[in-house]
Amino acid sequence: MRIIIAGLLIALGHMSIAQNSSSFVFRVLASKGVNHVKKASDGNKVILRPGITLMQNDEIIASNGAYIGLMHRSGRTIELRASGVTKITDLETQLANSRSSVASKYANYVLAKMSSDKGNDNYRANMKATGAVERSVGSSISAMLPASVSVLNSQNVVRWNSVGDDAYYIVSVRNIFDEELLSAETTKPYIQLNLDDENLADERLIILNIKVKDNPDLFSADYGIERLGDEEKSEMEAQLTELKADVSGDTPLGKLVLASYFEDNGLILDALTQYENILEQAPDVEDFKMLYGEFLLRNGLSSVDE
Repeated sequence: MRIIIAGLLIALGHMSIAQNSSSFVFRVLASKGVNHVKKASDGNKVILRPGITLMQNDEIIASNGAYIGLMHRSGRTIELRASGVTKITDLETQLANSRSSVASKYANYVLAKMSSDKGNDNYRANMKATGAVERSVGSSISAMLPASVSVLNSQNVVRWNSVGDDAYYIVSVRNIFDEELLSAETTKPYIQLNLDDENLADERLIILNIKVKDNPDLFSADYGIERLGDEEKSEMEAQLTELKADVSGDTPLGKLVLASYFEDNGLILDALTQYENILEQAPDVEDFKMLYGEFLLRNGLSSVDE
């Protein structure tokens, strides 16, 4: 059974945390398996599904092989994989004394656009957009990047559309003087870009393009990738420190929160890299692919016509 990710609409922002903080302890973001919650109010067992709120004295009854993703009212996320009964009070103890306004805000961005009331047309459109990540399309190369993009992190993934299983790509990185700083060859439609590479470490702005070896008709446009300035970088890193104190960046849910933070701050390549890491960590979860597709569509990096 596939994992279903749900959350709150971006339009609600951090308001929902404030409105509901006194009435619930956790909200269900994801549930895999036949899991239940035993409600303290009446003792009834209810199927655990995305969007359900869990109260102080409720108990989760998890099936074998379960995966349950929860968002605390403070904004922190927690994952539950153990089968059997888990008390909400025990889970809350693990997250005691944590209240981050940054975490609350971006936990609310955790990608609620695939809740169960969405139509099949939206689902198919987003999956089709995501399919552009995986299949061969078109006759030219288009990186999943804006024409120019700011970046915070040094380690990022640059992906482009595949133009054939046997294509051999050459990725070229140049400086503003059109001097080639780095050239890499790959048979994959993506590369790991390390801005701390000795050839790139001193560059504020680089220009990247992709071409197919021995085929001059297959090439990409130029893409500008610019590091943040020191002042802006310092501010972002301070916010990230606060966010990471409450959100584990090692889990898919944590990476979704980080992706939302980066996207909200216009750091599209940083956000895309988080989605890439999520798919690497959980490649069989179709809903994660759909979230990636929604991200690509929102930012004009893919089209359902592809």
